[in-house]
Amino acid sequence: MVDLLDLRKALDEDAMVPTFQTVNDLRTGICAGFEVLARWQHPEHGLILPQNFITLAENNALIGSLSEQIFRKAFQTGVLLPPSSFLAVNISPIQLRDEHLAEAIRRWAEDSGFPLNRVTVEITETALLDNLELARRIAIELKNLGCSLALDDFGTGYSSLLHLQALPFDKLKIDRGFVKNMLGSRESRKIVAGVIGLAHSLDLVTVAEGIETEEQAEMLLAFGCRLGQGWFYGRPVAAEAALAVVGSAPRNISPAISTTDAALVGQTLETRPAERFAQLQALYNGAPVGLCYLDRSLRYISINHRLAEMNRRPVWEHIGRTVQEIHPEKYPTWEPYLLSALRGEATHGVEIMRPSPEPGEAPEFNLASYQPAWDEAGEVIGLSIAVVDITALKRAEEALRERDDLYRRPFEINPHIPWIIDAKGRSLHLNSHWSHAAGRSGLPTGGRDWLENLHPDDSEATMKAFMAATSSGVSIDIEYRSGSNNAGWRWMRLRGSPHRNEQGEVTHWYGVVEDIDDRKQIDDALQFIQERLRTLFTAIPVGFPVDKAAH
Repeated sequence: MVDLLDLRKALDEDAMVPTFQTVNDLRTGICAGFEVLARWQHPEHGLILPQNFITLAENNALIGSLSEQIFRKAFQTGVLLPPSSFLAVNISPIQLRDEHLAEAIRRWAEDSGFPLNRVTVEITETALLDNLELARRIAIELKNLGCSLALDDFGTGYSSLLHLQALPFDKLKIDRGFVKNMLGSRESRKIVAGVIGLAHSLDLVTVAEGIETEEQAEMLLAFGCRLGQGWFYGRPVAAEAALAVVGSAPRNISPAISTTDAALVGQTLETRPAERFAQLQALYNGAPVGLCYLDRSLRYISINHRLAEMNRRPVWEHIGRTVQEIHPEKYPTWEPYLLSALRGEATHGVEIMRPSPEPGEAPEFNLASYQPAWDEAGEVIGLSIAVVDITALKRAEEALRERDDLYRRPFEINPHIPWIIDAKGRSLHLNSHWSHAAGRSGLPTGGRDWLENLHPDDSEATMKAFMAATSSGVSIDIEYRSGSNNAGWRWMRLRGSPHRNEQGEVTHWYGVVEDIDDRKQIDDALQFIQERLRTLFTAIPVGFPVDKAAH
């Protein structure tokens, strides 16, 4: 497409231009800096990508002139960027053999007024293969000038760990190939997660390349990656367009978390793996709840001391063995919940009864939850189990039931009908005699439904008397007929007194309902007799006959 003459002419005409691709903070989506990418502004072919001319420049000792044009123009644009923005520039493996490279970069930056502490020099692994010692000297010179160093395309070379140990890198760039395959390949996910964990251990900032989707960005953030670049955030743009995007999140991109929480989450994500493991281990073993994690074969991968105590086995005896091996007698009962979790369905609140370790003692009770564990692509890779000892609670409930029965029994056999109502007159408790007295089956469900069984002639008067007593807080003493036309009507007497709290407010009413129908019938009979006697006495003439013979 292009030849050496074209390239020489382009360098003479200053036709090499930088473009700028944003490097974004994965937590906020905001542009943190730019990677500078070389372009050749060709009069006929337009912008030519670097893969079409970089090798030609390297093979013909033109890479230094090309870099100077790109770096100078990039630094001139850089001075217009906010002070927090950095520029990442790439150097060729050929340049890393140049002992004067650090001095050249210093001169180009100072000529433009761009501070070197905002320059990140990206070095590929292949650039370190020929002469690692010379590369180390040049890298240290760049560091002494204030530049940051980034190892580019990490994981694609052969001696990456050696290079990380030998050179003073500040950043680690994850190759786009791993990022591209993360969602569909577990191996790629594990590699990316491992690289990020390694970088954290070495205090290196991770930068992911080739991000094209929001799902990739979210997964990288979950792994703890800090920075990312790719078409999801934007393609390389000219200098004028680059100035417009600094400090703002790209359009249609929502930050994964709010900027308010970014610092806090960042601290969490950037905790070194060893420290994070120690923190999680302390939480795991210090929890009052039994916890364990099983793999897809239902083997114990980890278990905390609390659950091991519940199982009455040491921790080490669980590891690597299946649930069925540890609990052969209980496994058939637990198997449906375990398999359900492996299918992605969580189950909570499963009650488990265990025999007591002491002969003759009451059994113990646990409450278990089975939660599937998903990897970043939504595939179930195992499950976690949480177990709570509820033995004390179950025994307290049983004791409460026994005590309730103890007090309820005399309440139920009382020939009168004890009752409790709240401050608003709604029934809370009536004993079993109520249904017989009321002429209905079952007990009232609450409210004032007991008033529904009053005789029509007594209903209004009883309701008024009842409401007047409960609203004023005076004692209740009401007589009324209760029942039905089918079952008949019986006279009842309702008596009760209010219970007040410390503030003098009525909280409940306690009382009894007494069946007074027999007494009422006797009273009615006596009244009838009295009326008949009175009638008879009225009908008899006043005075008595006189016996004249006695005179």
